Amino acid sequence: MTARKARPAETDVDDAPAYPGRNEGARRVLVIACGALAREVLALGLDGIDVTCLPASLHNRPDRIPERMRATIRANRVAYDEIMCLYGDCGTGGALDEVLREEGVTRIAGAHCYAFYGGESAFAALAEEEPGTFYLTDFLARHFETLVIKGLGLDRFPNLRDAYFGAYRRVVHLAQFDDPETAAKARAAADRLGLAFERRFTGLDGIAAFLTDAGRDGRKTMAGTWPT
Repeated sequence: MTARKARPAETDVDDAPAYPGRNEGARRVLVIACGALAREVLALGLDGIDVTCLPASLHNRPDRIPERMRATIRANRVAYDEIMCLYGDCGTGGALDEVLREEGVTRIAGAHCYAFYGGESAFAALAEEEPGTFYLTDFLARHFETLVIKGLGLDRFPNLRDAYFGAYRRVVHLAQFDDPETAAKARAAADRLGLAFERRFTGLDGIAAFLTDAGRDGRKTMAGTWPT
């Protein structure tokens, strides 16, 4: 894959965008991604790979993720030789993995995007260092008001701050890009919650490693062998 110099346009939390691959190849590969990852996935330059996203707002209703994923897989199965899932478990309690097992689709390793952005061992070390850590990705930093403040009702009931965040001690921004504007928003989020702030740069290597394997023979699920 080749990196793109310009970052793709921002997506909103309720968007479900689709992006066709730029090159036609012998194998047809679809990546179904969380909308919170769309900008980052496209920045990698996914030649010949189609990307479709589920809305990032589903993180506020994780019980809906598995069946939305199943419906998206089944709607696209005939058109593709391989479908890959770019999601963590994301609070589904294993239900997403069960759907993917039944549908014969590979998922990136990790319980959540923090783990596959930062690396599972590095993330485990962060959690061990300070269990009371609230994590932000670039997407969450940019949409903090919508997903956290409004999503948790703190705009209407600010007194709930202690109920939600009383046990936290710091905010760690796991940054995908060196972007001063996003970094400033992450710091402002920490200030709003009254927590200490740290920034750790992750880049996109975790996603890139997973997607680089797209279409290779060792990972493929051919249309003729889809589960029935």
